Amino acid sequence: MLSIREAGAGVADWRRRPGRNRVTCKMGSNEESTPREELAALTAQARRDLARIAHPAMPWLEPRLGPHGKPAFDVLILGAGQSGLGIVFALQRAQVKNVLAIDKAPYGREGPWSSYARMRTLRSPKDYTGPDLDVPSLTYQAWHEARFGLESWTALQSIPTPLWASYLLWVRETTAVPVRNGCEALDIAPAVDDLIAVTVRNDDGSRETLHARKLVLATGQEGMGRWWMPEFVASLPNRCRAHAADAIDFDALAGKVVAVLGAGASALDNAAVALEHGAAEVHAFCRRPVPQLVQPYRWLTFAGFLRHLSDLDDAWRWRFMRTIMGLREGFPQETWDRCACHGNFHLHTGAPWLSARTLGERVEVETPQGPFVADFLICGTGVDIDFAHRPELRGFAANIATWADRYTPAPDLRDDRLARFPYLGRDFELLEKVPGTTPWIGNIHVFAIASTMSFGPSGSSINAMTTAVRKLVDGLTRGLFKGDLERHWRSLLAYDVPQAVLRAPSRTVGEFPSAGK
Repeated sequence: MLSIREAGAGVADWRRRPGRNRVTCKMGSNEESTPREELAALTAQARRDLARIAHPAMPWLEPRLGPHGKPAFDVLILGAGQSGLGIVFALQRAQVKNVLAIDKAPYGREGPWSSYARMRTLRSPKDYTGPDLDVPSLTYQAWHEARFGLESWTALQSIPTPLWASYLLWVRETTAVPVRNGCEALDIAPAVDDLIAVTVRNDDGSRETLHARKLVLATGQEGMGRWWMPEFVASLPNRCRAHAADAIDFDALAGKVVAVLGAGASALDNAAVALEHGAAEVHAFCRRPVPQLVQPYRWLTFAGFLRHLSDLDDAWRWRFMRTIMGLREGFPQETWDRCACHGNFHLHTGAPWLSARTLGERVEVETPQGPFVADFLICGTGVDIDFAHRPELRGFAANIATWADRYTPAPDLRDDRLARFPYLGRDFELLEKVPGTTPWIGNIHVFAIASTMSFGPSGSSINAMTTAVRKLVDGLTRGLFKGDLERHWRSLLAYDVPQAVLRAPSRTVGEFPSAGK
């Protein structure tokens, strides 16, 4: 069988450097069949399994025509990463087949896994399930064993990031999820008959308008805002700074002094890649006196929290999520070791950046510990929710209700950053700040990092997919069903399919036996 190292040979450039980021694992011992044959057998098995659990399989939706006479989609999903794939898969199982996921990235580059996710392995434990939605033959474990063998799975500590990306593509093909790559949403607006019009640009540069009854924003981390860095860093020339999510030319950092703002997992991943590409020094700056070592997402991964946080009142939801998101995510041991094994890595604690300015070709950063001069800055500073920053949302951004509009916490629990998150309804739908102004946005559902304050881990978390995707899809089908109530009522009244045929017995139907018989 293939080794994991061989299977991951086609990943992004920053992972391909000889001797860099190697993830090894023992090969399986079964040489009687090839990985290609094993995977083909698993694919066939998964499709048979889905056919066995297809009930209720009766079609229940009819196409609704758009303004130009073409059928509108029942659900259109922006984003074809792991969340988008899981949503479409769940909709198909609910017999909602008139759906499409679009993604501006080319095939195989959806989501973060082949771009800014610079960790060697996933931070989630290997036994967490995700887009399989509890179908055993669709799990990562089943895919891994088919490719590398049971011995490899048993020895595996964490899932290599490139293999997770390959697994997602297999799920997409096996479940026949319809995706249009190279398709970017430019504008979202209301249309006739309660439809939503989405103007898109295709990979050939052409523009068209897609219509849908329901729209899902499965747009990941920055889908309702932007990658954030301090303004004094953002105002510096591009040549000397980047966000951790940017496409960074790490080769150009060889022999340079690199300063990283942040000591979370993503910040340290970038620090590690810079070190592995020959940076002379890498300095990570942490505002806390001690880096965050506890991972609160491990604590909350139990059924009660994942299923029912959204059922709580606002005070409890705010209390839980403010605490969890205030802690931020701790980095795993492998991430730290990947940096600490380099003698030219330095961690500065209690050292937030206060300002920055250029010094010729270099940059000087001011900290409470004094100035620091570097050649390049990387900000591992996450996202900021800012609806108006997204071009496709600008037409109605001002009327999206936020947590600040609906809940006022006690002064000691205030958090302006979290207050900017959208305040979502029961089915992940947008709510209006001023009711009646843009009522159509109730057919836009958010399944991204922006849904976290209302639903907890959901749209950007592997650990929550098995519960959150179902909850979202239940809401989508609820809305589609309620929107067709009159048609369903007429269908019931007109239903006249007999279940049996009265065939005549030996005597006439209704004839009583004669006396004495």
